Amino acid sequence: MSLSPQFLDELRARTSLSALIGKTTKLQKAGREMRGCCPFHNEKTPSFYVNDDKGFYHCFGCSAHGDAIKWMTDQRGLPFIDAVKELAQAAGMDMPAQDRASAAKAERAKGLHDAMADAATWFTEQLNGIGGAEARAVLVKRGITPDTARTFGMGFSPDSRGKLKTALKDYGDPALVECGLLIQVEGPNGPRDPYDRFRGRLMIPIRDARGRTIAFGGRVIGEGEPKYLNSPDTPLFDKGRTLYNLDRAAPAARKAARVLVVEGYMDVIALAQAGIHEAVAPLGTALTEAQLERLWRMVDVPILCFDGDSAGQKAALRAAARAMPLLGNGRSLSFITLPQGQDPDDLVKAGGAQAMEALLQQPQPLVDRLWQSEVAAGPLDTPEQRAGLKQRLAELAATIADASVRKEYESDFKNRFYEHFAPKRRAFTPNAPRPQGKRGSDGQWKQPIAPPTEDVKAFHAAGIDRVLAKAILAGLIRHPVEIARHMEVLGSLKLVGGPLGRLFEAVVDVALEDQALDSVGLRTILARSGFDSVASDLLRADTMPYSFTQSGGDPDRARADLDEAIAIMVARPEVDLALGEATASMQTHFTDEAFERQVALVKEKQALELRLANLVQSNEDARALGSEGN
Repeated sequence: MSLSPQFLDELRARTSLSALIGKTTKLQKAGREMRGCCPFHNEKTPSFYVNDDKGFYHCFGCSAHGDAIKWMTDQRGLPFIDAVKELAQAAGMDMPAQDRASAAKAERAKGLHDAMADAATWFTEQLNGIGGAEARAVLVKRGITPDTARTFGMGFSPDSRGKLKTALKDYGDPALVECGLLIQVEGPNGPRDPYDRFRGRLMIPIRDARGRTIAFGGRVIGEGEPKYLNSPDTPLFDKGRTLYNLDRAAPAARKAARVLVVEGYMDVIALAQAGIHEAVAPLGTALTEAQLERLWRMVDVPILCFDGDSAGQKAALRAAARAMPLLGNGRSLSFITLPQGQDPDDLVKAGGAQAMEALLQQPQPLVDRLWQSEVAAGPLDTPEQRAGLKQRLAELAATIADASVRKEYESDFKNRFYEHFAPKRRAFTPNAPRPQGKRGSDGQWKQPIAPPTEDVKAFHAAGIDRVLAKAILAGLIRHPVEIARHMEVLGSLKLVGGPLGRLFEAVVDVALEDQALDSVGLRTILARSGFDSVASDLLRADTMPYSFTQSGGDPDRARADLDEAIAIMVARPEVDLALGEATASMQTHFTDEAFERQVALVKEKQALELRLANLVQSNEDARALGSEGN
């Protein structure tokens, strides 16, 4: 289907964004906008804004941004075309006509959806009928209540090769084969008569993000193999892209700010019955890249909870390895480990939801799980064995595509390696306690400097260099196209308050609305909003010694220098705070490790200052060369 820009613009115009978002997120009036707590990340102070006039939402905490269609795809988890269809229906708009091939495909898919829905209904009827007594007994034995069974649409397939086929005969054998309900095999004289795929099994519908049945999982009643049988891949069902219970877990995950990944259907069902509704399961033991992306659309750090046996833990490590190339800023995995031999179903039966919640309070970060696994992989007694560990850790970090995350993993692994194998020194015990000061030039003993107060720490935590912040803001006004590239960082910064802070918010707001806007256009809009004098002061006479604050010059150089300045501005408060804490720690408890950390942080701070000085010097050199050339 071809959707014109005009159609999509009209759809957005007819959709009240605040009304759409307000169905699931509490919003309050804030001037000309609506404001609330962001549904994409957990926060207590509202930083999520909805602007009906401009037709977009934006979170200054996590940088979530989009329009009505993006809201439906990101928050509801719908495919693009389904999102458009739902919005068009609500707005009273007819979808554009499809070409013949697309129309035929859509009609066929509708027929398959109808067949799967009728199959789910028929399986439920069989469960509640005379023939479903044995299946109902299994549910009772597993502790699944009738209400839970109804919620998840559980059913029963009789041990017959043709009862479902007969019940759904109006759809025809080809359609039932196509959606995986019947099996057709080739015989010596051509295709044999199709027969029911699921026979003598407890049936569990698998639904898409919109709650439509697209496949089934069948658990054998009594003895038999395989224990679980899933539908094959069909036009409706792609096993590697589907998560069981996604339709119910997605809204629950947004509310709970977490999503739990377990191994199987019964684990999900048992957790939901215990009150934990934000659980999903891959349809197999290994998470795929597509399934990971779906999880990250719900929360930044999904919690993996595979069974406590060796097979479950190996599956967790495979998921970790699969996730490594996809890690990003804030985007990771965490893990909880169940008692040996238990799955979530066993755990909540024995200890209720409290037992699971106790584990969920302290999930293990991905980096910890990887380190633990590599250290336990074999003996580390010889230099060669330790070198092997170092090599394995380096190879793990190298799989991460994101450069900043990869660098952090490399640094973390190196620190852990050093701390793990550093020689253990015997602690020195003095005969009598002595103050840890030093003698002055007059020979008198001086008390040590007091550690930083909480007020000082708070200053460091928000200690963005005001002068540098002004220069960066001037650079963003000169080069507004760069704002979108740095939105993730800039949106989370607590910039200085007052006119400068208000100007920053205005610049970001305008630039996000029109990402093709140039500097002149941006300044014109800012002037209309009352920021003319503030912006002009920042840009006056090239008073700031950076390439990105000046008119003219090499745009590639200005872009690179602006990137560097923003990186320095973000890093400096963190280094200052860490240095203050390290200095206080060393003064109260002097150790070699504390001294080495302080020295390292001093060097890091000096390196940042040198980087900033180099920005100024390189700009002066460039200007001098330009003057000579003239």
